[in-house]
Amino acid sequence: MSTAPSTALPLATPRWPPSRRLINLLGFLACAALLGFGYYLQFGLHLEPCPLCILQRLAIFSTGIVFLLAAGHDPAGGGARVYAVLLALTAGIGAAVAARHVWLQYFMPGADKLACGMDLASMLEVLSPWETLRQVLRGTGDCTQINWSFLGLSIPAWALIWLVFLGVVGVERNWTRA
Repeated sequence: MSTAPSTALPLATPRWPPSRRLINLLGFLACAALLGFGYYLQFGLHLEPCPLCILQRLAIFSTGIVFLLAAGHDPAGGGARVYAVLLALTAGIGAAVAARHVWLQYFMPGADKLACGMDLASMLEVLSPWETLRQVLRGTGDCTQINWSFLGLSIPAWALIWLVFLGVVGVERNWTRA
């Protein structure tokens, strides 16, 4: 019996860790999916976002834009580290807002006594940007309500988890050499 040489192609092993560009692209797609789900909750299920929810959406949007720019640019060395810092800032600010929102929902004593405040657009018309931010972070009655949950976690809790995850992965992948 003769052995003929194998003509089968060798199986390609996946590259690990994935390329920086792929991780940045996946980070952008995750942010786009999160925003899409947020709009589904707003327009499909008619859940109006409170001012803190809007700030979290802005943070997710900003994080997604940084991921997209990093994927398109795909720099090496110092350039990638700039994107890592930008991802840390956008995701970190969003996570801080989400953490404040979670605290308001789950841990604020007397949260049911909060009066519903103005919506974000009205605040921006009447107040300065800094005073608006101060009022938003203080929270309103709308911010303490939990209208939707999955696995026992509210929307801001999921936003916190995702922002921390995306921030850590984005910073780690863009900071290290690849």
